[in-house]
Amino acid sequence: MKDNHVNLFYSNADDGYIADIPDLAACSAFGATAAEALAELEIARAALIDAAHAHDKPVPEPRYRTAIYQFTPGTTRHMSGWG
Repeated sequence: MKDNHVNLFYSNADDGYIADIPDLAACSAFGATAAEALAELEIARAALIDAAHAHDKPVPEPRYRTAIYQFTPGTTRHMSGWG
């Protein structure tokens, strides 16, 4: 997922991990583990891009976003500012 910002979080309601790409509307995936969610997200991303190309639709350019928080089990570490 080169250059795409990815959100990854644990969902208590779903008892698993959710990953999404904000720049690609409706591109999200679920996994029992973080790695599984990210692998499923790559499949969803590729399918979304293939479908867009097949229908002559534009694919949004990735926008760079700095990491705000990095989650380490048991902690939340502040990584950088909001800017």
